Amino acid sequence: MPVDRSDPRPLHAQVADALRAEIRDRSIPPGDALPSEAALRERFGVSRSVVRQALATLEDDGTVRRTRGRAPVAAVPTEHHRLVQRVTGLFDQFSAEGLSLRTAVLSLERTRGGPPSAVHHLVTEDLLRLERVRSVDDEALSYVRTWLPAGRFADLDSAMLANASLHRLMETRFDAVPSSGRRQIRAVPADPRIARELGVSDGVPLLLLEGGTFDQDGLPLEWFESWHRSDRVVFDIEADGAADQIRIAPGPSLAVAPSPEGPQEAASEAPAPHSGLDRAAALAAELRTELDRLRAGS
Repeated sequence: MPVDRSDPRPLHAQVADALRAEIRDRSIPPGDALPSEAALRERFGVSRSVVRQALATLEDDGTVRRTRGRAPVAAVPTEHHRLVQRVTGLFDQFSAEGLSLRTAVLSLERTRGGPPSAVHHLVTEDLLRLERVRSVDDEALSYVRTWLPAGRFADLDSAMLANASLHRLMETRFDAVPSSGRRQIRAVPADPRIARELGVSDGVPLLLLEGGTFDQDGLPLEWFESWHRSDRVVFDIEADGAADQIRIAPGPSLAVAPSPEGPQEAASEAPAPHSGLDRAAALAAELRTELDRLRAGS
């Protein structure tokens, strides 16, 4: 499809944006060669110099790789993996892998009330709302909004949280050890504010991980919503045939503290035994379907 000459963007920027979108949604898979300059000139109805400028832009921002004498290829993106079942946060998981995760605190304020899920889980409307952006190598990976019981964390301040782990602070400063909780994952479109902070376009698919955490005594500790770039973060799921770890559609019990019976109660609610690997595959397929739906509508 030719470029739109009524568009205020330069022609080379339009070509670069179109190719970048195809690489991000894997219409051009990682490692595959881009069409030839002649094919791009014909497709977009532009000159060779415009095509070359567009390709130079894509090379500069790391979207493509070029080697002398060869066609440019779609770069293989760096992916960061996160285990969903672990209570430990992103900071601790990345630190264990030798990655340096930076945290920018956008806001920390006391508020009366919050989303129903947070109020229900924390059993109070006197809350702290904490908003942060997590980055690796100066590239934003996730936007995190955390709700905390204000009375319990009244002494928390932004300076404590700069490039630090909230869970570690809970343990060392507030004698609260994150010990259990429930999580769910959904594919959602990026709203303008989150898109801006993550450096992506409005409406692109993000992976939203949300849930509540309890401390060592079973008391509610936090409720969080964490939006991750779907082109940079991969959620890993531990599949164990001996344990029913994956639930495709968590019910309203998501924000309810675990029963003292623990595994016995979970086992009584579980359907007929299935392979943990099958359940993980089903969840992955569901997420892929939702991402495809959002991409088709963007």
